[in-house]
Amino acid sequence: MEPPENSNASGGAVGFEDAQKIILRWDSTASEEARERMIFEGDREEVDRYLKAVDDIQESMSSTTISDDQDKVNSATIQIAMARLEDEFRNILLNHTTPVELDSLAAADPSSSVHSSAAGEYEDDDHAGDDDIQDQIQRADSSTSNSSTSYRSTSSIREIDLIPQEAVCDLQSIAKRMISAGYLRECIQVYGGVRKSVVDANFKRLGFEKLSIGDVQRLEWDALETKIRRWIRAAKACIRILFASEKRLCEQIFDGIGTAVDDACFMETVKGPAIQLFNFAEAISISRRSPEKMFKILDLHDALMDLMPDIEVVFESKSADSIRVQAAEILSRLAEAARGILSEFENAVLREPSLVPVPGGTIHPLTRYVMNYISLISDYKQTLIELILSKPSTGSRYSGDSTTPDMEFAELEGKTPLAIHLIWIIVILQFNLDGKSKRYKDVSLAHLFMMNNVHYIVQKVKGSPELREMIGDNYLRKLTGKFRQAATSYQRATWVRVLYCLRDEGLHVSGSFSSGVSKSALRERFKTFNAMLEEVHRTQATWLVPDNQLREELRISISEKLIPAYRSFLGRYRSHIESGKHPENYMKYSVEDLESAVLDFFEGYHVSQLLRRRSQ
Repeated sequence: MEPPENSNASGGAVGFEDAQKIILRWDSTASEEARERMIFEGDREEVDRYLKAVDDIQESMSSTTISDDQDKVNSATIQIAMARLEDEFRNILLNHTTPVELDSLAAADPSSSVHSSAAGEYEDDDHAGDDDIQDQIQRADSSTSNSSTSYRSTSSIREIDLIPQEAVCDLQSIAKRMISAGYLRECIQVYGGVRKSVVDANFKRLGFEKLSIGDVQRLEWDALETKIRRWIRAAKACIRILFASEKRLCEQIFDGIGTAVDDACFMETVKGPAIQLFNFAEAISISRRSPEKMFKILDLHDALMDLMPDIEVVFESKSADSIRVQAAEILSRLAEAARGILSEFENAVLREPSLVPVPGGTIHPLTRYVMNYISLISDYKQTLIELILSKPSTGSRYSGDSTTPDMEFAELEGKTPLAIHLIWIIVILQFNLDGKSKRYKDVSLAHLFMMNNVHYIVQKVKGSPELREMIGDNYLRKLTGKFRQAATSYQRATWVRVLYCLRDEGLHVSGSFSSGVSKSALRERFKTFNAMLEEVHRTQATWLVPDNQLREELRISISEKLIPAYRSFLGRYRSHIESGKHPENYMKYSVEDLESAVLDFFEGYHVSQLLRRRSQ
């Protein structure tokens, strides 16, 4: 292809003819060489000559002095030029379609755990989740106001250069001429088609799948948990980096060319991916509610809330209204879903139907599940207080009947709605546990069961600073009093009748104290004591107090009552038994034996060999 002859660039017929020659030389429909070469990949002088030729033809078309024939020639020439520029525009874009590096995408989330390898942040996480509260209970056992438009976050947008500045300048020079010639639609279509494919490629690198709302709702919750975690990271990268950088690129290329051209190109590029991105969150927000979904929904809510300022910035134009509205509506539905799940969780706790008593009176799986759930709820205190919960009324919700507990509202004055809600869940948990305790045939075991479970509730509250702050020390003291009362009730139910055997009443006959002891009554008293002690030891060694400190405190309390009473009883009546026949059949146990026996209690083991051997 020969270089053009020098021409009068200042205008005139000769200049226009040279401009037409330059454009026709690059007509890819007429020249094999033109089809094989790209103007903007060659000499910069050739680029400048071509752009100048296009400008000259466009200028001539606006002239009032040219003939109709010349106007037709210019129109045909400009069509050839626009087709060529469209190809050049597309080629420059295609030459810069490398997906964004994951290291750059990870910067969208300052709280991300990514340090040395950003790629690891976008791999699958471990996941867990079941379909109902019963499954959650089994897992616990096996392991022992509407949305607000006042957003908390400030913008965290991190724009990056998607295309080198030199290529941006070339794209701008082409876009300016295409739009000036009336080829705005073609320019937008080419730009949007190429850049949208880049956005799609980055979606894949983020691990984000194309799923419809129906596809999402058909997935099992286990799979959705992983996808929610991935969506949160992908959404931060998309909004703060990918979409923001695409918007900046549009502004760089189309700024000053025409009214809202940059917005049109931007929406052409990202509207589909943005809708696809938000459709996932929308599907979660309208999915079937169940307690195990609560925290992932709150995670989604918090992530979207955090992104709302950035969404407002990135999608600020009128053409992007639908995106902003969709995001705000999803945020509102996520809040509503969380409120609904909390309400359903209350009912699930109250109605949890398991009737088989847990062996040994240990902590019920429901207690573990509910308190772990409440502890996690307290981690979302700020979200729940500000966005989700409104203050409940003093109405029937807290007024019990035969199937629901009572809660005195007056004692909760000054507490936040969330604190009241959590206390109410604890109240209905205790109500449920009290019903389960009645399933034990042994009243002592029923008291031990309540002691274990209320003690666990107290320890979980104490172990969470956030939860303890909300619950408050007054209610915590009330709970502590309940488990101590249960411990006292257990001791009375078990040991009063045992200690009753060690009384003096009924052992004396008329006469002096030393000679007035009825040996037959005394021997019967020892036999009754031994039998009771052996039965208590046999059964309660298999009972369980899982908390080490509580178990030790209970043993000490038992020993402080049993050991001195037995030692005193032996001291008073040992001589009367030893003076008769076979004293070992009545005084079977020493004080030390009893001390050892108490250490066997509440370990969950079978009866120790000590008392078994001596009782044979």
